[in-house]
Amino acid sequence: MFALPTFDRPTAATERQTTRMKRPLSHPQALEALLRPETALEKLLINTPEFHHGLLWGEPRFGHPEGKVAYHIREVFENIDRIPEISRFDRGRLRLIALIHDTFKFAEDRSRPRDWSKHHGILARQFFEHFTDDQLMLDIIETHDDAYYAWLGTRHEQFMLENSHKSIDYLLDRIGPDLQLYYLFFKCDTQTGDKTQAPLHWFETNVTGIEVVRIREV
Repeated sequence: MFALPTFDRPTAATERQTTRMKRPLSHPQALEALLRPETALEKLLINTPEFHHGLLWGEPRFGHPEGKVAYHIREVFENIDRIPEISRFDRGRLRLIALIHDTFKFAEDRSRPRDWSKHHGILARQFFEHFTDDQLMLDIIETHDDAYYAWLGTRHEQFMLENSHKSIDYLLDRIGPDLQLYYLFFKCDTQTGDKTQAPLHWFETNVTGIEVVRIREV
C-alpha cells in the first residue's frame, strides 16, 4: 500500500494535450474524470491504491512529455477510439491493456545489468492475473515493449546478442495468431507523446500477417 502523493499537471505539457488533461490530478475524482472508466473493472483498477499510485508516477521525459502515466493512457485511449471497425470486445480488451501496461513503471528495477523479470510489463501482468484469465491480454501487457526492443536489436547487434528473447521471431512465436491485436496496441501506444515512429514503421514494413491501419497522422 502506498500513501498517495499530490501531483499537478506539468507546465511543459505539449500543445497536443486536450483541455480536460490539464486538470490537476490532486483532486479526488480527477483520475476518473481524466480516464472516464467505462466498466466496473476499469473503475475498480483506477481506485486500487497501488494502481492509483502508478497512474500518478512520471515526470516529462523523452517519449513522454506528458509526464504522468495517466496522461499517457488518456492518449492511448483516444487512439483506440480512432481504430476503424474494431469490435466492441476488442476495444474493451485494448482499453484494459492500455490502462495497465505502464502503471507499474514506478516499481520497475532500473539497475544494470537489467533484470528483465522486474520489467514493468511483467509486474503489470502479475498484478492483472488477479483480475483475468485472458491469456492474450496478459501476454500483450507483458510484451508490449518487445516490438520496440526487436527494432532496437536491428540497430544494435550487441543488444540482441545479450537479449535474444527480445527478437521479433520470439515475439511472433509468443503472440501467435493474435498478432493483429498486438499490432493495434503497439500502434496506439507508439503514436503518443513525442515517441519516435521508426519502430512502428519497421514493424508495419517487415512483419507479415497484420492488416496495417491508419489511426492518426504524427
